[in-house]
Parts: sequence; C-alpha cells; structure tokens
Amino acid sequence: MSQGVPVPQHEQRRISDEQFHDATLIWNYHQMGHVRRPCSAAIGLGSHDLGVATTAAEMYHAGLFPAVVFSGGNSPTTRARFPRGEAVHYREHALSLGVPDDAILVEPKATNTGQNITFSRELLTEAGIVVESLLLISKPYMERRSYATCRKLWPEVEVVCASEPQELDGYIKSIGDEKLVVDMLVGDLQRVIEYPKLGFAVEQDVPGDVHDAYERLLRAGFDSRLISP
Repeated sequence: MSQGVPVPQHEQRRISDEQFHDATLIWNYHQMGHVRRPCSAAIGLGSHDLGVATTAAEMYHAGLFPAVVFSGGNSPTTRARFPRGEAVHYREHALSLGVPDDAILVEPKATNTGQNITFSRELLTEAGIVVESLLLISKPYMERRSYATCRKLWPEVEVVCASEPQELDGYIKSIGDEKLVVDMLVGDLQRVIEYPKLGFAVEQDVPGDVHDAYERLLRAGFDSRLISP
C-alpha cells in the first residue's frame, strides 16, 4: 500500500460515482503502462509518497538498476512529513529495506520535476555512470508528467516509467481524502496539457474521454492543485 501523507478526517468529502469514474479515467491515463526492465540507472522522484522509495528498493533487489538517485528537497506538502528533505528520507527508507549505501545518490535541492531530472542527470554524470536507459520511479499519477518532462530535458535517454502498483480506490484510502486525490489527478493533467506550451515537457496526446472527464471535474470544483494561468 502507498505510504502517502494522511489527511485529517474532517477534510474528507464523499465524491459521486460519476466523479470517481472520471477520476479513474484520468488515473489510468497518467500511468504509462511500461514493462519494467533493466536500465542503466534510476531516479526516485521526491514527493509525499514514501512508496516511491519502497518501489525503488524492490526494483533494485530485482536487479533492474545498479544505482538510484533520490531527488527532492521540500515543498509545502512535504516539509512536515520529511523535515530533512524528500531525498534524504527516501534514502533512509531504502537503506532500511536493504539497499546498500553505495547504490544510492542523494540530490537534495530539486523543487520541481524539471530540476529532479536536470540535477539528477548532473549527479549521475559526476558519479561516472553512463546512462543509456533510465527508470523513472514516481507516484502512480505522476508517471506521464515525469515521462514528458524527461523526454524534453534528456531526449537521448530511453525512459521507462514505474510506480507502486495500485488502483485508484486503494490510493484514495492510503491518503484518506477523496477530494484531495482527485484534485491532484486534475492538477497533474493540467500540467501535462499546459507544460509543453511553456517548454517544460513534450506534448502528450490526451484522449477525448479523458479530456471530457477533466473538464467535468474542473467544473465540479476539483481545482485546488491547479497552476496559475
């Protein structure tokens, strides 16, 4: 189960079946469906979700990469949970799961996905690790955005996306707030749509039914994680 940040019970809001259906369309779209395979290195993208580090440890033990960069400083949503920084806490969790220290690189400054990729690339180069293929490990609903960002910033590397295997209802239960999770799904889809226009990511095709679901959820007020125009 994902180890996301719990939210106080009073903040929960019951969503309708139709809204859950729309959220599921977006949840499924965010996941790339890549087959896990051995890669030159991995990057664990910092967030509130310690499941990223758990998944990285599992994949390391499966022999899918020789070294992982945990990347991330802090954000308003992670400062209380990870006071020493996302990457530092990820490292500590991976060590507790048996990943050797010499297989872990820590990038503690990134505050967005572009910096995650750029700073991790620099760190891997400094470590003398030649990267031809890369496992990007993220929250389940961040796979597509991290893929599009990496393809823009590191186009010569082959990207394989991975996350903790979960269905939407299980992820909602782990977070504890349906409204917040749907807000995050909508916010990430907005970024998938808008970031290519800003030069932050490559464009991704958004199927019509996914875009329609996005518009319905926006009209219903699932908008707390949107970026400003």
